[in-house]
Order: sequence, then structure tokens, then C-alpha cells
Amino acid sequence: MSSINELAEKYHQATETFLNLAKSLSKNDLDKSDHEGWTPRQVIHHTADSEAQSFSSLRRLIAEPGSVIQGYDEAKWANSSTLGYSELPVADSFEIIAAVRKASYELVKRITPEQLEIIGVHSESGIYSVLRWIETYSRHPIDHANQIKNQI
Repeated sequence: MSSINELAEKYHQATETFLNLAKSLSKNDLDKSDHEGWTPRQVIHHTADSEAQSFSSLRRLIAEPGSVIQGYDEAKWANSSTLGYSELPVADSFEIIAAVRKASYELVKRITPEQLEIIGVHSESGIYSVLRWIETYSRHPIDHANQIKNQI
């Protein structure tokens, strides 16, 4: 298994990779659609909301072991006209992503090896450990960066 520092750095690099790619998009690129119908704009807003949710989930896992981590229907969020994924500017979402991931990165660096084994229950995924959270959210922005690359 990787050390805490290695896990933290992988998490940090994923943030940089996503933000660097997303911020490099032209206005025309933001609204290109992939085969599922999601545009880079929607992916960026989704990523911000997902990261805000994950920020809370990690803290809940650590402070309240055994807690339930509530999932959400990301497609419904993306299709909600009130949430504005299809038309809102992406600048605020960039700031959200940067802020919550920076705070979580600082927290990940303080996690002990024993704390990696703390578990809760995710409403959609079942047993969910701190290590699984780190691994999932180290992949999440990379997966979405790749999704965007395939669209533009």
C-alpha cells in the first residue's frame, strides 16, 4: 500500500490535472456534447458539486465512524434547470473545486495509517473506508478530465 504522503500527492495531482485542462477550454469547447449528452460545462459543474459532497463525506467518516454517507443522483443534478449546469459560467465551480480539494488535501496529509481503515456506509456503495474515499477522489477528477478530452 502507498504511504499517506503518496496518497496525498496523487490526490493533489488529480486536482491540478483536472483544473489545468478545464481552465484551458475555449468558450466553444465548454458546450460540446459527448455521446451521453454531457458537455464540459456540465462536467465542470458536476465535479464542483461532487467535490463539495466529498469534502463533507471525508470529514464525516473521520469524525463520525460508522456514519451513513448519502449518495445523490448526479444525472438529476445535471439536468436541473435551477442548478444551471447547462448555462452557468464555470468560474465559481473552478473556485469550489480548488478550495474544497485544497482543504481535503491538507486533511489527507494528516490522516494516520490506522485512520485509513475507518469505515462508514455509503447509501449506494455499501461499506466505505477512508482509504476508499481517497482512492475514489484521486480518480474522480482524472476520469472527468479524460471525459472532457474525449469531447473536444
